[in-house]
Amino acid sequence: MRRCLMIGLALAALCAASTLAYARPPTVVSSPGYDRRLQESRSQLGNSPTTTAPGSQSVPAPKRVKKKHPN
Repeated sequence: MRRCLMIGLALAALCAASTLAYARPPTVVSSPGYDRRLQESRSQLGNSPTTTAPGSQSVPAPKRVKKKHPN
């Protein structure tokens, strides 16, 4: 009897957890104005001539040498 009760509670918890996975916040609804502005800003970024100067050659850091102290 106790085992059946535990299995039933486990199944109920599993079902409750699976229904929460589909919950969405109210901000998921698409906004036509926001989508339009986003598309315009992306198109402006794509049309702008952005050139980057090549980076300077990086100088490798000197190797660390463990100093030996005389006894």
